[in-house]
Amino acid sequence: MTTKQKILFVLTSRDKLLNGEPTGWYLPEAAHPYYVLSPSFDIDFAAPAGPNPPVDPCSFESFKQDDISVKFFNDDVVKSKLRNATKLSDVVADDYHALFYPGGHGPIFDLAVDPENIRLATHFFQSGKLVGAVCHGQAALIGVTCINEVTPVFKGRNVTCFSNVEEQQTGKEKAIPFLIEDVVRLQGGFYEKASEPWAAHVVADGQLFTGQNPASAGPLAQSILKALILNKSGWRST
Repeated sequence: MTTKQKILFVLTSRDKLLNGEPTGWYLPEAAHPYYVLSPSFDIDFAAPAGPNPPVDPCSFESFKQDDISVKFFNDDVVKSKLRNATKLSDVVADDYHALFYPGGHGPIFDLAVDPENIRLATHFFQSGKLVGAVCHGQAALIGVTCINEVTPVFKGRNVTCFSNVEEQQTGKEKAIPFLIEDVVRLQGGFYEKASEPWAAHVVADGQLFTGQNPASAGPLAQSILKALILNKSGWRST
């Protein structure tokens, strides 16, 4: 039997905003990509603190009518994977052909500065492997470099992420340390977004695949799947 190639989903371990409100990883941003990618690839989960990374309770409440999110939340296989999520310091980067970051506000706090995450993502970029991120997941990449260990991965790339307008509409912009759109622009990324807030928008630039918001998670995963399937021996940027 042929062994499937593997994709690593990296989730936040952060469970609180600056104001004490609960946060975590955002349910549909993990759920939709998981079910797009898992028929063709083995999916593992990792987080800075390892097992049981916290899901943002607001994401379950907001998407309790979304069948895919509910399926993921109740999936026994997924539950087992989450209970046994690997600590980032124990991840063997060479075991994986792609790296994916679901959002939620949590990554802004921990993945953005976590040295093990920065080491992992830097390895993927400098190895030419595919990296995907959606919504606030792009915060996991702000400390990552791709050329001469100096150039930010966003510099000179077309990128999308959760927009400042969307962040303001959540009412949480004062409860997080920075706005991800601002950082993408500051680091030299060519930021783009959908014509209307909350509409799906996906951007692929070389090995970096990004989605703007929860609605973008499924389309982003489809874009990643197409790229990986076309390069089954292990995706490399050209």
